[in-house]
Amino acid sequence: MEELDDLKQIWKSHEQGYEPKKESEIALMLQGRSNSIIGKIKRNVWFELIFTIACSIALLVYAFTLEPGAMMWTIISLLILFAAYLFYYVKKLILLGSFDPSDGNIKTSLEHLYRKLTIYINFYRKSYAVLYPVYFFLGIFFGALETGIDGFLDKMREPKTVVLLVAFAGAFFVFTFVITNLYLRKLYGNHLMKLKELLNELKG
Repeated sequence: MEELDDLKQIWKSHEQGYEPKKESEIALMLQGRSNSIIGKIKRNVWFELIFTIACSIALLVYAFTLEPGAMMWTIISLLILFAAYLFYYVKKLILLGSFDPSDGNIKTSLEHLYRKLTIYINFYRKSYAVLYPVYFFLGIFFGALETGIDGFLDKMREPKTVVLLVAFAGAFFVFTFVITNLYLRKLYGNHLMKLKELLNELKG
């Protein structure tokens, strides 16, 4: 937050009667701060994009080695999901790339970017909250098809199986919820907070 500290000193100096820096210098500091935050967000989006492409290629190669069955269909469904997320990452990169603090009002530009990024991140978090249970039960469904519906239903009539399944599902959902929140906060949440702080300083 060095630029913001510098800005505070400028405003204090102005109040005390010292000669303030030019508006162009202040604008350059604001642009530098906003570009730094946005650059870090963009870097993280690129990381996710490249990682998703690498995982997709690895899964696709692995899928060709499998016989038709639960595992193969699970991987195919994951590949479809990865393709959707690739589109999401590209849209976010286009949004970040369109930000130009030197074009017009930097406050308005940052407010628009912050609002759009918040929508994206909220959608991202909600998609994980929905997809984890979907893929959990999808895996069970594919497994049931492979082993046979009758055999699966017989197994589900056993209290021990139901208890183990419920316990595993609960642990899985709690673990993925915690990890997802930490992951999103590290990649995007902290940087969005810095953008918010910058906007608050501009409004102040």
